[in-house]
Amino acid sequence: MTKRISIIIPVYNEADTIVEILCRVATQKVNQCEFEVIVVDDGSRDATVDLVTSRPDLYTKFIRRSVNGGKGAAVKDGLNAATGDYILFQDADLEYDPADYAKLLEPVVRFDADIVLGSRLVASPITRVSYFWHRVGNRFITLFFNVLNNSTFTDIYTCYLLYRRSLVDPEKLMTMGWQQQAEILSLAVRQAQAMYEVPINYYGRTYAEGKKIRATHVFGILQTIVAKRFWPGLK
Repeated sequence: MTKRISIIIPVYNEADTIVEILCRVATQKVNQCEFEVIVVDDGSRDATVDLVTSRPDLYTKFIRRSVNGGKGAAVKDGLNAATGDYILFQDADLEYDPADYAKLLEPVVRFDADIVLGSRLVASPITRVSYFWHRVGNRFITLFFNVLNNSTFTDIYTCYLLYRRSLVDPEKLMTMGWQQQAEILSLAVRQAQAMYEVPINYYGRTYAEGKKIRATHVFGILQTIVAKRFWPGLK
């Protein structure tokens, strides 16, 4: 049976890379899978919107937000528009390569996986050397998540989170910032039966190149992990 994958691409001022990432996504072919590509522009002020609308052949749906609400707001709009069996997130900045889709989807096709994470830390063929404290923070967040959820993930803050859409109701998501990924994964893990990781390539950006995450985001992420583990319905 063919699996329908909704690929959600939130964008904000990504004129330099948006067409290239959409072209890369469009070239991916995976047996027994079909793709629904949803681009959500979060109030870009550069040429992103013009570039996207000039290439309607590269996506299925385009959602324009008139006001910048942050990545979480864009993701939630994309989730509400998704119709696939699975959700897969794709950043527009070229840090993650759609050529890895086949690896991400193998556990879905072969084992009917509920969740697949693309790990930058498990024998990745290519990983750009980046910031030491980012690695420390990521390992700490991942360990903290694993302890509370009795799991063995190695890299929970990877972009490549693939999960069965029925596991998470987007209307119940409460966070809109960097915590949102922790919230989505926490809710998905509560119901998932089969969870996998696969190695992926990673071409990380520096702050000068546009990287946005900061050390201060860790506190909100940890708080969300705790809240969703013990009080999943808490608003």
